[in-house]
Amino acid sequence: MTDIRYILVLLAGVVLTNWMGRVLGDRVALPLIQVAVGAAIGSVTSLGAPLKPDQFFLIFLPPLLFFDGWRVSKTDLAANAPLILSMALGLVVVTVGCVGLMLHWLIPAMPLAVCFALAAVLSPTDVVAASAVARHIPIPRGVLRLLEGEALFNDAAALICLRLAIAAAVTGTVPVLDSLAAFVWAAGGGVAIGIAFSWMVATAKAFMVRRVGEDTSGQILISLLIPYGAYLLAEAAGSSAVLAAVAAGMMMSRIEVSGRALPLTRLRRGAVWETLQFTLNGVMFLLLGEQMPGILSGAARSIAESGHHAVGWLGLYVAATVLALAALRFAWVLAALCCWPAGQGQSGAPRPFPRWRLVAVMAFGGVRGAVTLAAALSLPLVLTSGMPFPARDLAVFIAAAVILVSLALANVALPILLRGIDVPPDVADAAQEREARAEALQAALDALAETSEAQTAGAAAPTVADHYRHRLGQLQAEGVDGGTAAWPEERRMHLLAIQAERRSIVGLVQRRRIPIDLAHKLLRETDSEEVALPVAPGMGEG
Repeated sequence: MTDIRYILVLLAGVVLTNWMGRVLGDRVALPLIQVAVGAAIGSVTSLGAPLKPDQFFLIFLPPLLFFDGWRVSKTDLAANAPLILSMALGLVVVTVGCVGLMLHWLIPAMPLAVCFALAAVLSPTDVVAASAVARHIPIPRGVLRLLEGEALFNDAAALICLRLAIAAAVTGTVPVLDSLAAFVWAAGGGVAIGIAFSWMVATAKAFMVRRVGEDTSGQILISLLIPYGAYLLAEAAGSSAVLAAVAAGMMMSRIEVSGRALPLTRLRRGAVWETLQFTLNGVMFLLLGEQMPGILSGAARSIAESGHHAVGWLGLYVAATVLALAALRFAWVLAALCCWPAGQGQSGAPRPFPRWRLVAVMAFGGVRGAVTLAAALSLPLVLTSGMPFPARDLAVFIAAAVILVSLALANVALPILLRGIDVPPDVADAAQEREARAEALQAALDALAETSEAQTAGAAAPTVADHYRHRLGQLQAEGVDGGTAAWPEERRMHLLAIQAERRSIVGLVQRRRIPIDLAHKLLRETDSEEVALPVAPGMGEG
């Protein structure tokens, strides 16, 4: 019962903090509010429990990473692949080396292997935190996609580095060759397992739908189980469960663009996933805050572990670490943009920026989140000799403090850096979307014309055709769509036209004329239009 009450308190806290953010006019990033409320819950109640990293990863990461992989723009990822990979791999390794050495110089009492482990904990940015901070900050889409792309893929490199550093601290040996092989398997195996699992589930699902029909609730439940299945399979295989969840989401996004699911299923599934993401994001940051009182209570031990005795040293450690992380990101992004300029893909947003502002936004936008805290808490308690893991409390404290400071800095610095930057809409993207819409509407008109010529629809086909001609004219005049007809024959003609639109959209994405995320957007609109078609009295939903 205590666990149930705690869950209800957390869910109520998600709603409360969202209201608080709106009352504050979104001037304070929602994650900061949630961390503060979580800390208050942890301070005044005894409902909480120590965060278990394995359980935390399993409950929260699979669905969030799966959904991010599902919705991320594949065009943006492809256009900026060299830059994203350089940050997701190269920057992680450089951060582990440089920050680890800096920490050992600053805190000689902390063994070098533990310093490298702490640096590995701090090296990955958090896609959930980045998206949450940017929720009410007008970060141009292209910059946000770079941050999200980096955060989606840097966990694998960071966790391999963490595993290597922990092995060095616990056993005193550094299995470099084994770790390199493990990294290759972690990355390649995780991606392969995620793709293969999604494909197998989609194939089995399609087979069953053909045999027994489609059940909307069952299809939604399957979509919720897929990320957990991919995650657990990859974990059992010793590969990257994080990359497996991301790859599963990206694969399902490609599979689902075929439009084979019922429109009602796609609409309801989207609503369920949006609600789930909102809830899990909020609970993650509430849990992060709930852990803070316990972490702060270990500050005295942390001071003793560092070899100093003044509380001010803890602030110095955190400030130096945050400064080192920001400086490394600034230098790396600046160098990477010189080597691989941001792609002019679908977003194309970086190009209106002065270079120094773009680099600064990328540096401050690399926030750490709950994943960093869970990784810090995953540090072992004891060595193989039975001795306590050295400076563990200090490492956990620094990690928690860096999370809070990075969130606060992003909340303050990003609006300042983005002030006065007016990013115009991407004309090429708008033209591509108009062309896709026009082609889909023309396909609907062609289908209606064929029906009319066959004289099977009486006056209904011309009536619906007039509706589509009106929509096409409005589109060409930058207008908005009109309403829909309601009577049975007209409804049948509307369904015929919508299906022609859907086939046209699927054909466009299969021929690589439009990106997958634009196809999802257009398919959602056809789904909404189909579901909204009125049903005349006596008609079924067929």
